[in-house]
Amino acid sequence: MINSLLLFNFRNFSKKQFKFSPEISVIIAPNASGKTNILEAIYLTSTGKSFKAFKENEMIKEGEDLARIDSKTTNVDLEVLISKIEFRKRLRVNGVNKRLVDFSGNFKAVLFGPWDLDLVTHQPSLRRNFLDMVLSQVDREYRRCLLSYEKGVRNRNKLLFRIREEGVSPSQLLFWNQLLIKNGDFLTKKREEFIEYANNYIPLDGQVFSLEYDKSVISEARLETYKNQEIAACTTLVGPHRDDFKFVKDGKDLSIFGSRGEQRMGVLWIKLCELSYVKSMTFQNPTLLLDDIFSELDSAHRELVMKNSSGLQVIITTSEPHYVPEFKGVEKIELGG
Repeated sequence: MINSLLLFNFRNFSKKQFKFSPEISVIIAPNASGKTNILEAIYLTSTGKSFKAFKENEMIKEGEDLARIDSKTTNVDLEVLISKIEFRKRLRVNGVNKRLVDFSGNFKAVLFGPWDLDLVTHQPSLRRNFLDMVLSQVDREYRRCLLSYEKGVRNRNKLLFRIREEGVSPSQLLFWNQLLIKNGDFLTKKREEFIEYANNYIPLDGQVFSLEYDKSVISEARLETYKNQEIAACTTLVGPHRDDFKFVKDGKDLSIFGSRGEQRMGVLWIKLCELSYVKSMTFQNPTLLLDDIFSELDSAHRELVMKNSSGLQVIITTSEPHYVPEFKGVEKIELGG
């Protein structure tokens, strides 16, 4: 669990320290006062990545060149430095520089925010990102393969462009094809394992949900089949970066046939499943981060979330303090407007 967090020139905070309860901490503040920024910083020290920044420099306070996030957890001290001068991010564990693959997962956190309610209905990239975030938390080899695969796709796409525009020999694709197949097969296998776990997860409020994996298989044969189209488009058209999955209830696609209420229940089910999966795979209790989610859920489902997070450290943000009295033993952190 996380004990304390120090922010230096991060987002709207010049210098601010937070201490968290081992049970429930509630951050209370008006909208646009930085509540989500605190959870972003915590999640950054868990995964090495932001869940909201398009460019990492966005996280540096306006007018400053460097941001630093320090978190003290039960087991390790974690530090993230973001510099406009170096154009890079430094990740440290107990003061020692680490690569992303070795930094991520030292501290486990599961995040649930209002944007997750779009998982059922919005673009496939959201669902792929969800799978990657879950699996990267629990599996170092998945993190390594994902980074290698993503770099391979970028380099292969550049080569496809050179083949089309400069007449470079297509035989140069062989190296990148083999790299993508090797790493892509591993990603697909692990995604299948998580989806199988989800499909055996308990029903929620008597409603049975499941996931159907629409995988984009990568193989020499498929790459050969799509080669001319890929050269024309300068884009790799097959592989896990094209994967998707859909939420299913009573045999029907929830994005098409589900009510808004059923879709929200489906998302709540998969987030609770994620929480269970991280615990079962790591034998560690993750910290649960709830970003203003109680305003999106009714009282019964707020209780359901808290019931399923019993025994975990929970950090909640809200702009509506009347939700807070529903829970006992709460430590409140109040921010100004």
